[in-house]
Formats: sequence, structure tokens, C-alpha cells
Amino acid sequence: MTDAALPQGRKGSLARTISINFFLGGLIVAFACLSLTIGYVDYSIQEVVSAAFGFGHPKTVTIVQELRMPRMILALMIGAAMGLSGAVLQGLLRNPLAVPGIIGVTSAAGLGAIVAIYFGLSRVYPYALPFFAMSGAAMATMLLYAIAARTQSSLTLILAGVAVNGICIALQSLAMNLSPNPWAVNEMIFWLLGSVKDRSFTDVGIAAPFVLLGCAILLLSARALDALTLGEDGARSLGIDLERLRIIAIVGTSLAVGASVSVSGSVAFIGLVVPHLLRPYVGYTPSRLLIPSALGGATLLLAADIIIRLISQGTELHLGVVTSLLGAPFFLYLILKGRHRTT
Repeated sequence: MTDAALPQGRKGSLARTISINFFLGGLIVAFACLSLTIGYVDYSIQEVVSAAFGFGHPKTVTIVQELRMPRMILALMIGAAMGLSGAVLQGLLRNPLAVPGIIGVTSAAGLGAIVAIYFGLSRVYPYALPFFAMSGAAMATMLLYAIAARTQSSLTLILAGVAVNGICIALQSLAMNLSPNPWAVNEMIFWLLGSVKDRSFTDVGIAAPFVLLGCAILLLSARALDALTLGEDGARSLGIDLERLRIIAIVGTSLAVGASVSVSGSVAFIGLVVPHLLRPYVGYTPSRLLIPSALGGATLLLAADIIIRLISQGTELHLGVVTSLLGAPFFLYLILKGRHRTT
């Protein structure tokens, strides 16, 4: 179908979607430059741009390239993964409260990381923590993959994710409870709070391939999500394979979110908040929400990281704490809004 053949309302929402994408892209560029200027030593935009390309004072180049750029890139990458995953899962489950953590991948990755910390492997081998975190996400993925392949119900998938989530959180608590080393417990807690502080390009290199692959897989769900707005029977009548759609959503979310959690810890509510903020501007069309949600998630998480550095005095707040403080009231608002509509 050509653009000229589209109804006026759909053409209008498409134009808004394109405008939003450009607007969010511009914000990302602006916030990325601002992020590189903020730290214990403030630099001008000209200095950080030069340092990013290896020019300028060696100390400035080291600070920008080895400390600030990895932090900025990870914030953008993780935010995009969370925002896109949230948009896909909300479309798949037709539940406005669905988040990446609903299928248990986030908590499974967290459990894997805690196992690495509990046995001291993260101190001996620097790649142990992300490896165990992604292994935990992979195990949860295989379990959910097996369930999705055998069921025709999205409700069953949700309940399975809730069960995996509960088991992983219980095992996390058990590990902290049994740990004989209080320093290890502190490390577990601080890691679970979520942060992109003190990360390096090694962390970027570990997570980036999996995040990019996961996001690419999630984008394959666009057409099927549009058909699913007609209901499962309507989608099937249009030739949509719902089993394949569930598997795409599970595998894509597991790769993108699992890899993100493996290097940052838990960062909550981005996948919930961003799709809701952007959905009215794309005409409530699921396929048009995907790219804006990825860009919006990247923008929001990087903005939160910038705010943390601007307001912190002494001890720096953890990124996961800030996103939870912002997202939890929004989550409550959505629940109350939904309840009001049904009364």
C-alpha cells in the first residue's frame, strides 16, 4: 500500500511517528554530548568532541574515551533494549502493564550474577559476572521457549514468567542470606541496584552483540503485533503464526535485556514508562511504537544518568534506584487509571 492510499488519520500518525523519531534522535545526540562533559572535571563540548576522536590533552582523551564514553554508550544501549522490549511485550500480551521483567529474564540474569559474586568468581575472572548473568537469562529463555512452543495461551506464558521471576528472586535472597562474607553481600546488593558507573569498553563489547541481535529479532514482530490488535483469532485469520511471535518476543527480549542486565544490574520501569508515553503519538499502532520506544528508552535512561551526576553530592545514586523512584508512581497511576475506566 502506498502512502497516498493511506487514510488521512493513518498518514497523520505516520508523519508524527517520523517527527518523533527525529526529535528523539536529536535529543540523544544532545544528551550524549552533555553526558561527556559532566563528571568530577567538567569539559566543554569542543574539548569532549576533540577527545572523543583522540585529539587534545592526553588526560582529557583518557577520561572521555575510557570512562565517560562507555558509560554513555551503555546507557543508550540498555535504555533502547528496555524500551523496545517493553513495547513488544505490551503488544504481544495486550497488557499495558507488561514489562521485560514479567517473563523472568531480568531476575534470572540477576541470579546468575549473584552466583558469580557468591562464589568469588567475579573477583578471579572479570568476565565471570556477565557470563553467569547471560547464562541465567539463557536458562530462563530455554524454559519459556519450551512453554511457548507447547501452549496457545499468552496467559500461561505470563504465569510461567511470574513463577520464574519468583523463584529467581527467592534464590537471590537465599544466596545473600547464606553468604558468609558481608562484603560479598554488599557487592550483590549494590550490583542489583543497577548502574553504568565505572564501566569500560570491555563491558560494551560483552553486551553490544547480544543487545543488537535481540533488538533486531524484536523488530521482526512488527507486522504480527499489528495483526494481533484484532485479537488472536483475527491474527490467525490473517496468517500470523502466534507461536512464532511468542518465540520471537521471548528470544529477542532475553538477548537484549539479559545482556543489558549482565553489565548494568537491574534497571526497572523503562520498558513500562516509555511505550506509554509515546503510544498516543503514533496512533496506537504497535509497529510504529517500536522504533520510538527504543529511541525513547535510550533518551530517558541517559537523561536519568545525567541527572544522577548533576544532583549527587558525595555518594552517587544508583541508576536502578532513580528509575524505580520515577517509574513506581507511574505504574500506580496506570493501575488506578485502568481501574477507573472499568468502573
